[in-house]
Amino acid sequence: MILRISPIWWPLLIALSPIVVPLMLLKYSRFRKNSIRAASTNKSRINHANAIEMTELDFLELTALVEWKAKEGYMSDAGVSYLLKSNFNKMLFDVGFGPDRPALTHNASLLKFDINQVDALTISHLHCDHMGGIPAQRLRQVVVPAKLMSTDIKPCFLPDTADAKGFKAQVVTNPQVLVPGIVSTGPLSRSLFIFGYTEEQALLALIKGKGLVVITGCGHPTIETILSMVRRISSKPVYAICGGLHFPISGGRGNRAGIQLQTILGTGKPIWKRITDEDLTHTIEAINEAGPEKVLLSAHDTCDHTISRMEKELRAEVEVIEAGETYSI
Repeated sequence: MILRISPIWWPLLIALSPIVVPLMLLKYSRFRKNSIRAASTNKSRINHANAIEMTELDFLELTALVEWKAKEGYMSDAGVSYLLKSNFNKMLFDVGFGPDRPALTHNASLLKFDINQVDALTISHLHCDHMGGIPAQRLRQVVVPAKLMSTDIKPCFLPDTADAKGFKAQVVTNPQVLVPGIVSTGPLSRSLFIFGYTEEQALLALIKGKGLVVITGCGHPTIETILSMVRRISSKPVYAICGGLHFPISGGRGNRAGIQLQTILGTGKPIWKRITDEDLTHTIEAINEAGPEKVLLSAHDTCDHTISRMEKELRAEVEVIEAGETYSI
């Protein structure tokens, strides 16, 4: 088993334990309360959700501007930004670390991406790797690199209250149509031990002659909860699931100084617990039950061990998303 913290840090952790342990116990108490709140909130939202008549798309393309895996010449990063293109419109889904890191600007330049041609921006959830960096998360303000800013004020659909400089911020509170052919699941909740109570929305599209496409940012509410909401929105079969599922089991991305950050901070569980293969088995079973033909996996929050198991055990065709690549769904 890979050590999540290098032994060189152990003496410091022992020295700090009189401070750290009481703080973790307090955080655990809040985490448990938020877990009960999130479960109750999601149950109510799903039970009260109504079916939405979805506009069928002739096609849907996903181009990865930011991802952990990347084509030659493109920069990789532990964040997400996807351009969604259909026969009706274009939407930018998340902005990675935005101006905090060079990947979005660099890759957008190679792809000749022009945000002026995009009809809307949607943010899956208010974490730094999706909304534009650590300062963006701290200030609760979506930040797009200056080079990529639009000359027009476009809508920015958010799952929770935040600002979006240069955009018209619109908080999504229920499942709804965002632009023709693209539906939001509305916010779904998750209590995360480190990052607290988190709201996240996924996207849904209906492809003519194929079925539903579910697109996630991180999938913090769990794909099981997201699929429960999807079934309330539409009775059409699930054709594809795309995006992040957040399974850093054997390791994480963007590790620093001998610390496996994602396996400690990014599991959603208390820091003394790990995401397990048993957790992954439940998710694989849920996806197989949903019956998609395609699964496009984000590696930004999911380890290679998880990806390997999904490639072997999912009945769908599985592909790992790479920055710089366009996928016809």
